[in-house]
Amino acid sequence: MFSIVLNPTRRTSGAAAALLLMGALSACSETEAPVANPAGPQVPVMAVGQSRSVAGLTLDGSLQAVQHSVLSAQASGRVSQLLAKAGDSVRKGQALAVIDDRATQAGVSQSQASVAQAEAELANAQANEARVRDLHAQGFVAKAALETAQAQLKAAQAGAAAARAGQTQSSLAQGFTRVSAPFDGVVMQTHIEAGALALPGTPIVTVYAPQPLRAEVHVPASFQAQAVAAQRVEVQLPGTDTWVKPSNVYNARAADAVSQTVLWRMALNPSDTATQVPGRSLKVRFVGASNDSAVERLVVPSSAVLRRGELTAVYVVSEPAEGRAQFVLRAVRVGPSTADGQVTVLTGLRAGERLALDPVRAGLTGAVPVASAP
Repeated sequence: MFSIVLNPTRRTSGAAAALLLMGALSACSETEAPVANPAGPQVPVMAVGQSRSVAGLTLDGSLQAVQHSVLSAQASGRVSQLLAKAGDSVRKGQALAVIDDRATQAGVSQSQASVAQAEAELANAQANEARVRDLHAQGFVAKAALETAQAQLKAAQAGAAAARAGQTQSSLAQGFTRVSAPFDGVVMQTHIEAGALALPGTPIVTVYAPQPLRAEVHVPASFQAQAVAAQRVEVQLPGTDTWVKPSNVYNARAADAVSQTVLWRMALNPSDTATQVPGRSLKVRFVGASNDSAVERLVVPSSAVLRRGELTAVYVVSEPAEGRAQFVLRAVRVGPSTADGQVTVLTGLRAGERLALDPVRAGLTGAVPVASAP
């Protein structure tokens, strides 16, 4: 520190004192002020160029159960019992939910009474027809009486058949009040609570079988021809780095009118999916037969692409004629991932431009581009 001592016995002019004070302050600033670091975060960059990669594309898909069913109500009424919850293992025919069946039970009782009445009338008509036939054979009654008895017997037989059909119908209606598992499986989700009103078609429970599983992917219609021409299809299972070959591949051959995608399904071997569960994300890769099918593409590492909502962009090095190089955010349009795991850039970049490999650090104030390590 510098200190200024003025001698009171000696007169000093105001201009000289001011010059002394300014010199002292200047000396203090030169010795004690912190030195600012002009360099900001250093971000590695790479030159963008066309890369020879295997023809094909990689898309995101999902793992789904082959046996998957959403069980719905077939009768109207309130759900009196919900006998299963998500995660429960169920057996084929096991009741999962019961709809209030008092009305259908009354119908069953009524149909049973109708059947009993019709069978009694049938028995009486059969006995009467037998007596009249005997009397007619002995000549005690006319033929008209026999024909009448036979007509009454036929009417009784028809009445009994109608009563039995009504009993079958009421029994079916009674069965509709119970939602049962169609196969051995696991409850994925319940869509309604006990006490809620169910109408025909109302979803009640979703059930799936743990095995077998399949991969499903929606291929953009513009890439459908490329997917069909691929000589090999591979699936990367969730949580693994290995690619497995599906046992069977099927595509719908028609694009969805809204999404403009084509559904592809790949059956997977149970030995490959023994530890997997439906619903998880996976990757599906369509590749050519050999490296001879490689093509020139403008590709960049997927980590260099910045995705924020609807924005897909990269940081490009701007090299002005004068001044320090800096990063500029530029929107790009990308295609599907290539077979070797990179991202294809369709528009927004040119070969030879330098690209930030860490877009997060490149967005910081004062970021400086540096050559990436080989």
